[in-house]
Amino acid sequence: MSAATTPHSVSVYADHAQQIEELPYELVERKGIGHPDTMCDAIAERASQLYSQYCLEHFGRVAHHWFDKVMIFGGEAHLEYGRGELTNPYTVLFAGKGAYRCGDQPIPLEQILRQAAAEVLDAVSTGFDADRHLVIDCRIVDHQGAGRRNSRYRPQSADDLIAIGDPGLVSNDTNLLHAYAPFSRLEQAVLDVERFINGPDFKGRNADTGWDVKVFGSRSGEAFNFVVNMPFLAGHITSFAHYLERKKACQAEILALLTRSVGIAPTLTVNPTDRNGLPYLTALGSVADTGDVGAVGRGNRVTGLITPMRSMSIEAPAGKNPLDHTGKLYGVLARQLAVRLHDLLGKPVETHIFTSKEAPLNRPDEVVVRVHGLSQDPAEEDLVRKTVDDALADTAELTREIIVTGVTMW
Repeated sequence: MSAATTPHSVSVYADHAQQIEELPYELVERKGIGHPDTMCDAIAERASQLYSQYCLEHFGRVAHHWFDKVMIFGGEAHLEYGRGELTNPYTVLFAGKGAYRCGDQPIPLEQILRQAAAEVLDAVSTGFDADRHLVIDCRIVDHQGAGRRNSRYRPQSADDLIAIGDPGLVSNDTNLLHAYAPFSRLEQAVLDVERFINGPDFKGRNADTGWDVKVFGSRSGEAFNFVVNMPFLAGHITSFAHYLERKKACQAEILALLTRSVGIAPTLTVNPTDRNGLPYLTALGSVADTGDVGAVGRGNRVTGLITPMRSMSIEAPAGKNPLDHTGKLYGVLARQLAVRLHDLLGKPVETHIFTSKEAPLNRPDEVVVRVHGLSQDPAEEDLVRKTVDDALADTAELTREIIVTGVTMW
């Protein structure tokens, strides 16, 4: 392998630590797609994707940007049995950097940001109308940072933009990323429950349910316990008795799914907040309807879960530039590598990537792979190194995947 394609350091270790399924206790959480924090992740990433696509179409390259400082300020709603109405709109705040033009060609940045927010909010709510329910506060600037060329955010022509796969691309920051595979039974069950509740089949049968679903799971030995917070739409619920009836029906569906997922009947609590005799109702399906605030990076990791008992990065990847923001690229790459290596080896795998600022994209400072039950056969370690090397040599393809196809990071 040539020096240009070989990472600075790839270390492969046998992992002798106790595996997650062997631990006496485990905790997992997922914030659903209608949670304000997850909304912000999705909006930030959709904005970056739309902006990158626009630049590729018009200039053949992507202007530098980062839109990973998105907040949503919830609106206000009138809620009563049989009626749920948003009376004050959501405000989505974008802060960060980006180019507003390339030479004499304007980039419709604010239009792109509004489109991103509207698309996401429409997909994760019921009855959302961007004209009535959405205000955009754009604080994106094109100011230059220390040590940067003047053309970074104010390109004079397409020649000032960097092509995908440019061999001169380097890490935009110093980052430390982690991932693992496979999921434990508890992790998979928590992820499955939220996707089930917010999936088309369940929503088709239960159109009165909201989208701001939060799932907590714990395992003590072989005893599984789940708590699901799931709002109902006020306009569909006629009384507290009706609410309890509908909750009971939905709980039965969720319990059946969980029983299939973990193989035994778990303990399940749905909406413990209604112990005070008040139903969990929203107007459009989220607590953002009544003033709650969300922010990028406060929710799920790249796995789609919050796993305090696992190695996990605190990076907020959504909205970062897909060309050279390694907090994004290597976060996705670490996850993809862990899954790929687990599929190849059939063993639990952890991946860890460290890069310093200005390191070439295909040569992060350190890549560490831990394999549970690593074979004494050198061929297995060689396979791990080759898989890592191939992935690092193809970060351009990962960038294209993020821009064109989209990669879910929450």
